[in-house]
Amino acid sequence: MVFHTLVLAGRAFIRNPIPGPDIFWKRRRIFRLTSYLYGRRRNCYRTAIRALHHVLEDCTRGRRVKKQDMAILWETRIDSAAREHGISGLTMREALPRCNIFLDRKTLADLAIWEPRTFKAVTDVAKGRAASDEDLTYPTKDKEDLSHFATKGMLKDPK
Repeated sequence: MVFHTLVLAGRAFIRNPIPGPDIFWKRRRIFRLTSYLYGRRRNCYRTAIRALHHVLEDCTRGRRVKKQDMAILWETRIDSAAREHGISGLTMREALPRCNIFLDRKTLADLAIWEPRTFKAVTDVAKGRAASDEDLTYPTKDKEDLSHFATKGMLKDPK
């Protein structure tokens, strides 16, 4: 091996090498990723690495949670918009494929928000199909049986 400087030779033969530019840039990258944190979590290398691992785990978990949140939002939008037109969201989503209308939840939610007339037309088609199919008609909860509940007016005064 040929060493051009004494420092390079010292790095090759010393048991604990002198930290060089590679360590500087490695630490620089960690500090840049944790620059928005507070206190020692951004200044101390060991603490910054631990904080960065937690942040990256949260990011990974957050991507999954975001997908679940969007699916719940789409379901809520579809169900509430369909109920405005007199059909439940579940009945509508079961009736649409039987009419050869294959729209996913995101598209139906966008139609419900941005194009209400188009959504009403789709809902009318689904309502017609649900009325003609016997297995798609669900009992409505407009008038529930409340005989098993006791109200304050039903109780007699002990006097």
